Amino acid sequence: MDLSNENILYIQKNGVEYLQFKKLLEYKETINHAYSLGLDKNYRTAKANKEKLDKKIYQKAIKDYEKLCYAIGSKPEHLVKTNQAHTDEVKIAKQKINQDKPDFNLEQYAKTDGLITNQKDMMLSTTNADCILLLFFDPKNKVIANSHSGWRGTLQRISVKTIQKMNKEFGCKPEDIICCICPSIRKCHFEVEEEVKLSFEEEFKDLGNLSENGIIEETIPNQKWHIDTVKINQEILKRQGLKPENIIDSGICSVCHSNMIHSYRIEKQNYGLNTALIELK
Repeated sequence: MDLSNENILYIQKNGVEYLQFKKLLEYKETINHAYSLGLDKNYRTAKANKEKLDKKIYQKAIKDYEKLCYAIGSKPEHLVKTNQAHTDEVKIAKQKINQDKPDFNLEQYAKTDGLITNQKDMMLSTTNADCILLLFFDPKNKVIANSHSGWRGTLQRISVKTIQKMNKEFGCKPEDIICCICPSIRKCHFEVEEEVKLSFEEEFKDLGNLSENGIIEETIPNQKWHIDTVKINQEILKRQGLKPENIIDSGICSVCHSNMIHSYRIEKQNYGLNTALIELK
């Protein structure tokens, strides 16, 4: 299925399927990027409890990363991956730790959900199975970032904290930064109970009445609600100073397209992971 739309291109190359953002392709001489597709691919490099994967499963993940990197003209030894834990921790990737292989499962990136760098040949990687992945690029200062913003990360405003750190560490101005929102669970399927709904209403009071502005919608009276976490990220990024035209949404729901994109809500405990990559050439 071709998932191309006004903001993204679906590409199939050398047996690998992936998406690329048209806006970022305007800078293809400067950056590489991709969002993986395909249920036969799994970019998991460690168990959720940090235990090592079975060797065959880990080697399969390495092969999947290699194929994707080669398809977009990069190298797997450039990879730098966070050890995501639904935190708001964003770190600066100053240099590759392993020179001849990917920087996977390193203590330097423990409990880290966002990475920023201005170094070339460092392919920042995050993974998801419904959570939001955000690719950032400042074309003026040549700085990139990659952040994982699940509903917990969204509550902690990791997208805003990424922008703030890009500004503090590299002088990036929000009005220059491009943010691309990868496929994720959308309002149509992100259903929560009252405790989570109340947390969003409390945290995002600055956005006004979340029910009146369409961010929260009741689905079962006093029991279940749908929440638009993508719209929340769009709104808080605009308030941080990003231009609306520089906040680019893929518009794709991982649950609606669970035949091509891993989804925790569909796959449950045996869920696989997609990856989003971005690199300065």
